[in-house]
Amino acid sequence: MTSQIKTLLLLGLLTGLLMALGGAMGGRAGLFLAFGFAMLMNVGSYWYSDKIVLRMYKARPLSPGDAPHIHRVVGEMAQAAGIPKPRIVLIPQDAPNAFATGRNPQNAVVAVTRGIVNILDPDELKGVLAHELGHIVNRDILIQTIAAVLAGAIVFIANMLQFTAIFGGFSRDEEGGNPLAALAMAFLAPVAATLIQMAISRSREYLADATGARLSNPDDLADALSKLDSAAQRMPLQGNPVTENLFIVNPFSGRRAASLFATHPPIEDRIARLRAMAQGR
Repeated sequence: MTSQIKTLLLLGLLTGLLMALGGAMGGRAGLFLAFGFAMLMNVGSYWYSDKIVLRMYKARPLSPGDAPHIHRVVGEMAQAAGIPKPRIVLIPQDAPNAFATGRNPQNAVVAVTRGIVNILDPDELKGVLAHELGHIVNRDILIQTIAAVLAGAIVFIANMLQFTAIFGGFSRDEEGGNPLAALAMAFLAPVAATLIQMAISRSREYLADATGARLSNPDDLADALSKLDSAAQRMPLQGNPVTENLFIVNPFSGRRAASLFATHPPIEDRIARLRAMAQGR
């Protein structure tokens, strides 16, 4: 519950940034532009974001005949969690990882890479699948979509503010206010939006770990996270970095150093929490 409240507060901060930028652009007209853009992005991402990301990674359906263990485990845990069994797809890459997508449990998809079955034993794989089902149970995919939409709208409007302020589109008598303040906001708002979006992603990872631990064994999920993180250092996924928050561990960690903008909590912290859950059973 604490994580959910934190997420709602962070979404509220994103909305506040969006409204502030709209006001800086000229009051009511700016607000209409900001929310109009967000509305268009929201509709598109709500209906098509899962299809876009699956196509991006060339995912294909994984049949029960090709992966009976995965289908059986996902079916059993989905029933225990009280959600429909999600579709299962395979990403044809050797970098081991997984993610869940879809706008709701009725349209959910669990994607696993080809390489994940090569380094995880069946119990560890069950822990990973439980984590992804946790995202579905907790409606994380929709929350992440909303956060991305708001952050995208903030960046778009901030870019317009930068262009307008640099080329003298503001005056001190305009409803938008001081042009120097508007320019400062135009540069700082995208950074703040990114930090808020990353904080939302990190909080949802902790919650999915906790839900996954209830559906499986916390120690198995902890062992899986350790293996997947080490593998990601050696073998980064081939894909678009904007999707990194979807995966169970940062799939591009081998390409860049950890930073303030990391979408995932420290792997050591996640593992420590899972070990503590296992001891408390």
